[in-house]
Amino acid sequence: MVIPESELIINKNGTIYHLNLQPEHISDTIITVGDPDRVAMVSKYFDEIEVQVAKREFVTHTGYYKGKRLTVISTGMGTDNIDILMNELDALVNIDFQSREVNEEKISLKIVRIGTSGSLQSDIPLGSHLASHYAVGLDSLMEFYPLQQNENEESITKALQEQLGVGFRPYCVNGSKSLIEKIAFDMVPGNTLTCPGFYAPQGRVLRGGLRNPDLLKVYQDFRVCDFRITNFEMETAGYYAMGRLLGHEMLSLNAIVANRISQEFASNAEEVIDSLIVKVLDRI
Repeated sequence: MVIPESELIINKNGTIYHLNLQPEHISDTIITVGDPDRVAMVSKYFDEIEVQVAKREFVTHTGYYKGKRLTVISTGMGTDNIDILMNELDALVNIDFQSREVNEEKISLKIVRIGTSGSLQSDIPLGSHLASHYAVGLDSLMEFYPLQQNENEESITKALQEQLGVGFRPYCVNGSKSLIEKIAFDMVPGNTLTCPGFYAPQGRVLRGGLRNPDLLKVYQDFRVCDFRITNFEMETAGYYAMGRLLGHEMLSLNAIVANRISQEFASNAEEVIDSLIVKVLDRI
């Protein structure tokens, strides 16, 4: 099937619409970060940078670290941006831009997110490196995709829907077991809640108020057997769901820079992030 120009938008210079990249610009192993300024925090460790592209919040550097070709790209915040990123990365490796047809042989990318996150449990201290074994999404992205969940994931999302008292069903997806074993074997194992905002959805109250004043406690106390929510942020569930849909290996790693229960924020947040970057580069 030929994909119409309105669905797969290719710029005049042969690049994909939002990312402004051509297929040869990326590696099959990709590190993602939220903040565009954080791309350089990763690529400064590269031995050589061969590609530097920036468009909107999507900044891309591709180069070599200890002989391995890697790409680091920023996404901005939220699962709406992850929808763009994952679809366009997949198009770069699995769709022929000339014929506009899907390639017969598919490439599975290895994508590792390095991000910051707040802990929801008192036993996960500031400065921890946490690997998201599962992610639960409170955003609406998967209302528009045919995501398949197993029985365990369905039980988690049903229970959380009931606990929150909301009219929508969250979604739950696991990360890549192979990437966890390779990169995150000694990190804190966690289950990450992906929220559709930074303030009220994460229980913060400024002037806008909060519909459920006990929201943070609901998150903290939520249990299904031994499943609990360890931390929250704004992208991981979108990554995991799109990875499952498109056949890519996905792992989200979190530098814990805040503990919402003890109301602490790390004074050395940049050091915590930098140590996670170095750890990922050496293991990826």
